[in-house]
Amino acid sequence: MDGARLTASVDELADLLIDTVASGASIGFLAPLDRAQAVAWWRERAAAVAAGRLAVWTGRIEGRIVGTVSLSFPDKPNSRHRAELVKLMVHRDARGKGLGRALLTAAERAAAEAGITLLHLDTETDSPAERLYLSAGWTRAGLIPDYAADPAGVLRPTTLYYKRVGAAAEEPVENALTR
Repeated sequence: MDGARLTASVDELADLLIDTVASGASIGFLAPLDRAQAVAWWRERAAAVAAGRLAVWTGRIEGRIVGTVSLSFPDKPNSRHRAELVKLMVHRDARGKGLGRALLTAAERAAAEAGITLLHLDTETDSPAERLYLSAGWTRAGLIPDYAADPAGVLRPTTLYYKRVGAAAEEPVENALTR
């Protein structure tokens, strides 16, 4: 999705963000999330998309955006081989239909095609998202206590994950460990 398409989709993306927060997902916002704040947050993402620092994918059911995921690309020369998977969201009405996995797979494939070899993310410990990441082959790297407040304002731990993609994913483990 380019910056113009993201801008054109801001209202639907804001609805998705509001629903995701209201359903308890810890994605950086407190509940209740104000619509104007959700719209403004998505509008701010358009510049990063246009600059190539952020890639955004959406999933639709019956023409309506009900899911999204993004990759955030670092701007420092020593980290251009990696990207952070951010804001994987699926509307509560669309959960359990494979959309989260499809979005995750699309982001992983696009990262590999772009020459990214390492993805990382953080997610609330013991959240439903952890099951998705583990089943998709992500590796748990560690836990940080009291990392962020959930939508209700309660401090919760986060778990860090990583996944090798592209050529790095195909490298034998013993070679990766002996470098």
